[in-house]
Amino acid sequence: MEFKLYDTLTREKRVFTPLDPANVRMYVCGPTVYDFAHIGNARPVIVFDVLFRLLRHIYGAAHVTYVRNITDVDDKINARAAEEYPALPLNEAIRKVTEKTDQQFHEDVAALGCLPPSAEPRATEHIAEMRTLIERLVKAGNAYVEGDHVLFSVASMPDYGRLARRSLDEMIAGARVEVAPYKRAPMDFVLWKPSKPGEPSWPSPCGIAAPGRPGWHIECSAMSWKHLGETFDIHGGGIDLVFPHHENEIAQSRCAFHTPVMANYWVHNGFLQVEGEKMAKSLGNFVTIRDLLRDWPGETVRLAMLQTHYRQPLNWTTNGLREAQRTLDLWYELTGDAAPGLLCADTLDAVADDLNSPKAVASLHELRGEAAKGSKAAAGSLKASAQLLGLLQETASEWAGFRPASISIDENKVTALIAARNAARRVKDFRESDRIRDELAKIGVVLKDTKDGTTWEIAR
Repeated sequence: MEFKLYDTLTREKRVFTPLDPANVRMYVCGPTVYDFAHIGNARPVIVFDVLFRLLRHIYGAAHVTYVRNITDVDDKINARAAEEYPALPLNEAIRKVTEKTDQQFHEDVAALGCLPPSAEPRATEHIAEMRTLIERLVKAGNAYVEGDHVLFSVASMPDYGRLARRSLDEMIAGARVEVAPYKRAPMDFVLWKPSKPGEPSWPSPCGIAAPGRPGWHIECSAMSWKHLGETFDIHGGGIDLVFPHHENEIAQSRCAFHTPVMANYWVHNGFLQVEGEKMAKSLGNFVTIRDLLRDWPGETVRLAMLQTHYRQPLNWTTNGLREAQRTLDLWYELTGDAAPGLLCADTLDAVADDLNSPKAVASLHELRGEAAKGSKAAAGSLKASAQLLGLLQETASEWAGFRPASISIDENKVTALIAARNAARRVKDFRESDRIRDELAKIGVVLKDTKDGTTWEIAR
């Protein structure tokens, strides 16, 4: 089957052709483990889980390798360790923070229905590979040693900036360029730096006497090389990583291995906002995955994410969660505990067209309509097709057992609106009746009209 992905490097949707169909390889930048992952972190995890599922479906699970790294050496980790465990030596405190946060991350993404990747390398376990790459770059003239630092020389790579499509002047103007006496040029970036007292440290490369630690960008070049090779099929992450992180990864890896590309396809998910605003603790709209999972099933969060195409900006709203919840309630009601049936061709075609999840969800709604008419084949196909997106993974009884921890509803307001709706229906003002139903739906109330009257319940 034909499968297309949008490639950030070429700015076009391309037919996916693996380097080796028996060994399809994907690398995705993972978390820096110092705190609970937020909802923005969840988007790439879910997006690339869908891609992982699609690759496994096409090429077979045994022939797909998905690597997602763990960054466990970072200034934010050091600061959090000193804050939470001030009485412990910093290295011991860092280990406690990273182990705890790593466990929290895995619990949260598992609840979102994500498959574990094939490998999850940790940065601190690949220091030897980082030193090897750094020494190769210095030997090749692409990096230099200055003041116990090793820096990549951007001028040594003629097409640096190709991924971001920016000139050197544009990158200097748009980036927070660190001015430092050990730099030969403003855009040169750190591959290795000396450790401050008490910080994690390792023997430095290139004959530097002082112990040190790696820069951020070299980590992913080293881990992808170790687990996937010098060149691989797909490199993914959030759009915010295009520059400078992924641009610098390309520079390091291509210059170290003298290859024309690092990865054949660069795939990036779009930004996320919360209720129309940038998510920030200062705005009071900072939402962690753990916060959401207290009130919503993981599949609800997942479907709410997939309602928007992965490359488009996503506006995260409570109404979107409620809509996803109602949709899943209907799907589970229709499919029950039946075994999955045949995968719907329309769903598969949509996912294979650059992970077009909104179109795939639309095809699932069509199957739901057929299933509602009594088609057992459609119900089985709905379950199988939803599972390609990582949905309908539970039994109907498991799904029915979840209720939100806290949703506040003004019962007097609900009663008054239902009375107004009933009055509108009596005079056949169906436009007003529908408007009131929609207003109630927006606050999380679902109406049920029966011969005995109208009842309501809270949408999960």
